[in-house]
Amino acid sequence: MSDNNPQILIEIAAKAKEKAYAPYSEFKVGASLLTTGGNIYSGCNIENASYGLSVCAERVALFKALSEGEREFLAIAIVGDNKEFCYPCGACRQVLAEFSPELEIITGQPEGKIKKHKLSELLPENFRLK
Repeated sequence: MSDNNPQILIEIAAKAKEKAYAPYSEFKVGASLLTTGGNIYSGCNIENASYGLSVCAERVALFKALSEGEREFLAIAIVGDNKEFCYPCGACRQVLAEFSPELEIITGQPEGKIKKHKLSELLPENFRLK
């Protein structure tokens, strides 16, 4: 994927969104994560009746990649259920920053506008153990 064509990641995130399990919020989210090696991992949000046990799409995609041995990432795309831009929550920002503080965050819809930010813009001064 080139920096000027995030559309592929948006489309993969939109497909992942359709697999979301969101009976409580009724708000489906999909994400697709690009590794430095060119692999793409997708994820969707998975809710639970005990709401704190729900997992966001971004973390599902990241955890799938991590479980396959990936550790370096270039970009993540996020697509929500409405036409608004959907950004990672604070918990997802912190978990993503553990591996890629300069990760490119791409948000949008397949038929609409796309916005790109660096994770460090959305989460300045992230928590780190040094």
